[in-house]
Amino acid sequence: MASASGAMAKHEQILVLDPPSDLKFKGPFTDVVTTNLKLQNPSDRKVCFKVKTTAPRRYCVRPNSGVIDPGSIVTVSVMLQPFDYDPNEKSKHKFMVQTIFAPPNISDMEAVILN
Repeated sequence: MASASGAMAKHEQILVLDPPSDLKFKGPFTDVVTTNLKLQNPSDRKVCFKVKTTAPRRYCVRPNSGVIDPGSIVTVSVMLQPFDYDPNEKSKHKFMVQTIFAPPNISDMEAVILN
């Protein structure tokens, strides 16, 4: 299990995450195991997002960044790479979904996302 959090507590959360807090991966872990995270934009503005993890070698996230139109949902696939299962590692990996409202006059969304 890994934790997925939106914005930090002192910031307003822009996106609605589903599942809201924990990503669950079901073994066996000898092959890639994929779970999905839905990012919903309930606002009336475009939102840029980027997904980060504390264990980047263990996970492949696609798409790991992008732009979500107002009222839209993006499904992010989180792929856990094969490994030898260790019950002590459960829940130690974290994910963060960084968000920002897209600037209104920006032509290059990639420049916003990558910074």
